[in-house]
Amino acid sequence: MNLACGRRVEVVARLLVVEDDETIGDALRTSLRAHGHEVQWERSGRGALSVSFPVDLVLLDLGLPDLDGVEVCRRLRAGMPAAVLVILTARTDEMDVVVGLEAGADDYLSKPVRLAELHARLRAHLRRNAGTGGGEDVPIGDLLVDTDSRRVTLAGHEVALRAKEFDLLARLAAEPDRAISRETLMADVWDENWFGSTKTLDVHVAAVRRKLADAAAGTGAQVPAIVTLRGHGYRFDTPETQRQGQ
Repeated sequence: MNLACGRRVEVVARLLVVEDDETIGDALRTSLRAHGHEVQWERSGRGALSVSFPVDLVLLDLGLPDLDGVEVCRRLRAGMPAAVLVILTARTDEMDVVVGLEAGADDYLSKPVRLAELHARLRAHLRRNAGTGGGEDVPIGDLLVDTDSRRVTLAGHEVALRAKEFDLLARLAAEPDRAISRETLMADVWDENWFGSTKTLDVHVAAVRRKLADAAAGTGAQVPAIVTLRGHGYRFDTPETQRQGQ
């Protein structure tokens, strides 16, 4: 339990905030605690990497005073594979954001952070495994998506996916050969009330494509293709559909 505004509040999640700016860090900690979260605030990359207790979600500033934020992101992802990792960045270059996402982040928020958007994103990310469990195995060519165990295998070999990558692949595999809009994917995989940039979707699609291709390399396995539909979204083409289009 936490105490906020003189009343008892259920702890929703255990959060790690990594932010060297005192004003921003204090505002984040205060707001998150008021929403019932248990918050650990670290002011440096080394402090963040020294945390040993279980964490549900990390808010990580990329502009840290002691270590490169992207490298901290990469090391946190390796040390906390089950945690949601959201980067905070004042950098305007889109490539910096992409690099952070590719280093293991699940999402990003641009500074100055709007608290309403922050809490909406946290609610979205903390909905664990929503809408992907309890279904049947989905076989597509040599690919098998097991939604009960949350495992993906290609020609019998397991493909290691992060939580959101699995959710995205399972959503696409649920409707093979059908066009799915960006808005639908964001609503179903992230949150129905999502607002803001969808660059997160593009980076996750690229990661899933790369991991499937790497898993298939040298095996001759049939891999479904995630096709980009400009101005609309994506389509998950089965190997049969790909052959027909050749």
